[in-house]
Amino acid sequence: MSVHFDDFDYETTLLACAAGERGAMQRLYEQEAGRLLGVVRRIVRDGALAEDVLHDACVNIWTRAASFDPARGSARGWIYSVARNLALNARRDDRDADVPHDTLQAIDDQASLAAWEAVSRSAQWADSAGRVGHCLSELEPVRRDCILYAYVEGLTQKEIAARVEAPLGTVKAWIQRSLVALRACMSSITPR
Repeated sequence: MSVHFDDFDYETTLLACAAGERGAMQRLYEQEAGRLLGVVRRIVRDGALAEDVLHDACVNIWTRAASFDPARGSARGWIYSVARNLALNARRDDRDADVPHDTLQAIDDQASLAAWEAVSRSAQWADSAGRVGHCLSELEPVRRDCILYAYVEGLTQKEIAARVEAPLGTVKAWIQRSLVALRACMSSITPR
């Protein structure tokens, strides 16, 4: 049975994985596999593919655990970014090239918003989601889209520039200024 995420020591478990302790990977899998599979399934929209991606994510987590840097973020966030990035890559690889660009963009926009809504409803994000949602809503729509494309969908700045049909330098500036604005907004709102 999994331990509530507040009680599970993700960082210590990842460090144990990096040291080659197989039991640590087993504990991590038991703790997060169900939620990771849910995240991956929402992205790839195919149960069998999601299970394959989850397997690959677990292998990557095991083999790359030593690359986790606590100074760059939480261990749980790192684990989810590994799974999410593999899922996004699988989804891109599986995409049908014959679908018109406008249709793909509409699907991607809907998926981005659905992913954000799913994250904002989770128990872990309940408190901060409202604050983040409020701060995101304060941004101009195109800048908000750039942030969501980068941090929810994992697109590169070049991919974002193509999607919003803006110069790469402009997109970089929008993202940088938007992150500054989000930090300022988040720090001005007191948590509940």
